Amino acid sequence: MATTRSTNKTTTRPPAVAGMFYPADPQELHGMMAQYLQHAASSDNDNIPKAIIVPHAGYVYSGPIAASAYARLLPVHDRIKRVILLGPSHRVALLGLAISSVDQFDTPLGPVKLDRDAINSIADLPQVHRLDEAHSMEHSLEVHLPFLLEVLDDFKLVPLVVGSARPDEVSEVLERLWGGPETLIVISSDLSHYHDYATAQRMDSATSKAIEKLQLEDIHSENACGCVPVSGLLHLARKIGLQAETIDLRNSGDTAGSKDSVVGYGAYVFH
Repeated sequence: MATTRSTNKTTTRPPAVAGMFYPADPQELHGMMAQYLQHAASSDNDNIPKAIIVPHAGYVYSGPIAASAYARLLPVHDRIKRVILLGPSHRVALLGLAISSVDQFDTPLGPVKLDRDAINSIADLPQVHRLDEAHSMEHSLEVHLPFLLEVLDDFKLVPLVVGSARPDEVSEVLERLWGGPETLIVISSDLSHYHDYATAQRMDSATSKAIEKLQLEDIHSENACGCVPVSGLLHLARKIGLQAETIDLRNSGDTAGSKDSVVGYGAYVFH
């Protein structure tokens, strides 16, 4: 079990799922992500995403889909200085959004420093709570850190584990942290779970259309495990006039699993 460690007064959350969801060996991990990014669909679109929705399963299942969104960030690798990362809680039941008290999150590729000033700027909101227990074993945030380290230069992180919350409560947090071109919003979510291939394709296609139309009312736990942070982003996107685009939509039957019972994965960018 991952436990917070302290070295020279720097507190660190160690990796919890390295060697399970993604390789623990730095060279193997770098090579895997480089291959995914190289094969990610190229785009002639000059619009750099302000926000992305990306999946959080094991890399052999969802890595190629996540890479399709992360590849869009390569042109601004040196511009993005802060990443707001939201993912659903899989292990700890909580109300609202959980912040972390540590100074950095460690990965096989090195540490990611947390933006304490940004975290402190939302700490007064009633839906925001400090709960390190929610972060210690949560994979929905951790699996994105190697990708972020791979495609960006120097950046700081605001990690938020999301429990039970209204879309407007998540939206309020995002709006306060929104910033400018230096800030990227990353929402972590898989899509449908454990249906047959054809059913999953049908469900995930409908979910993608709802995301593109910013129809947060149609996003729920049956079609997106990260429905709460996704709905919060859609709530704000509707308010400020962002446009959403699906850039990849597959499932585990397309990547590394059987087609009998699959999990859906989508990658979405918001301009």
